[in-house]
Amino acid sequence: MTIRDATVADAQAIGEVHVASWQAAYEGLIPADFLAGLSAEPRAAAWARQIRDGGRVLVAEDDGVVAGFAAFGPGQLYALYLLPEFWGRGLGRALHDRVVEELPGDSAILWVLSTNERAKAFYVRQGWVDDGATQTETIDEGRVTLEERRFRRSLP
Repeated sequence: MTIRDATVADAQAIGEVHVASWQAAYEGLIPADFLAGLSAEPRAAAWARQIRDGGRVLVAEDDGVVAGFAAFGPGQLYALYLLPEFWGRGLGRALHDRVVEELPGDSAILWVLSTNERAKAFYVRQGWVDDGATQTETIDEGRVTLEERRFRRSLP
């Protein structure tokens, strides 16, 4: 396993990981028709722009396959996703730990879908604490509402 900075050449694989992870992790939590309609291409284009513009994105590779990615910035972990076939193998923890090492400051936050028990349990195991804050986000032109919980942790 290798964790490295993402390049624009990784954007398509990151888009594919993003879609596959959402479709598996959010099954039953987000409307099925929305999940079925997700496409890697628009996400790949967005990730290419973010990487090109200097956004911090790491990829985790396993035998040359981009198996996961994480995006972060000052004080916040924005995204951490893995292909479902890599869940439970320690890759997410390794990717997470690398992000925590690189996050500037003394604390950070992240937002988790409030009904995503698997993700919440993962972050709690990594030292994050639900601080009680919530937010509502709408996507898909307002057709899908996401209720999120904020988690916080101290940084080394």
